[in-house]
Amino acid sequence: MALPFRFAVNMLRAPESRAEWRGRCRRAEELGFDLILVPDHLGMPAPFPSLVAAAEATTRPRVGTFVLNAGFWNPALLAREVMTTDALTGGRLELGLGAGYVREEHERAGIDFPPPGARVGHLTRTVEEVYRILHEAKAPRPPLLVGGNGDRVLRLAARHADVMAFAGGRTEGGRVEVLSPEEMDERVATYRRFEKEAGRAAPAELNLLLQRVVVTDDREAAVADFLPYVSHLSHEQVMELPLLAVGSVREIAGRLREQRARYGFSYLTVLDDSMEAFGPVIEKLRTG
Repeated sequence: MALPFRFAVNMLRAPESRAEWRGRCRRAEELGFDLILVPDHLGMPAPFPSLVAAAEATTRPRVGTFVLNAGFWNPALLAREVMTTDALTGGRLELGLGAGYVREEHERAGIDFPPPGARVGHLTRTVEEVYRILHEAKAPRPPLLVGGNGDRVLRLAARHADVMAFAGGRTEGGRVEVLSPEEMDERVATYRRFEKEAGRAAPAELNLLLQRVVVTDDREAAVADFLPYVSHLSHEQVMELPLLAVGSVREIAGRLREQRARYGFSYLTVLDDSMEAFGPVIEKLRTG
């Protein structure tokens, strides 16, 4: 049975002022978003103070990290941030974690950038240690989202996560390569297999970041400028990419329903520059 849709906006643009940030968060609530998220990249909003301010400015949306770079965080210090933020937001926090993938940010911050296996190992230790500390402190356990695509991350999520967030690409030689629809089928199927092996009582919610939202009557033209980034894919594959939400409001809503049936993606995230465009799609999906 398909899970109901949830919709999130990831706020990449740093606040210009307190009033501007509050206004943006309130607008997200007006448009029907269920979650207001903040990433963990240099030059973007600092996650935890931004989430506290977002919760103070709104009444309904939950707030979360999408996703924290585990390499930036000591688990004991992160647990302190999580407990405090969850308390100050009235229990509305959802914790998103990933292994991190941007070498340049580590260099700018003066933090080592280990090879992929070591980064995933640190992510695993961070998840386990943060939730151990929360348990020992008798603190509430915020829902956990784990983001990534590789087998070790999928296995980690199958054991611990409430939400598995699929990246639409993989890192190859320092650059991100978009997954084909068929490769996404395989990644989701692999994750579901890991869930069965883990003996979960209930499957996790599946999340996808929609990289582009364009409401238009001409899908072909709207996708054209994306083609140089996906030269390894056929035209048919590009038009079926799950991370592209392009077409009329009715077409986009229909495709998202089809993708929920095919892949299981019921929790959808858009970037903040697509927030307004996606609002009518949310309304269409909720009202039919």
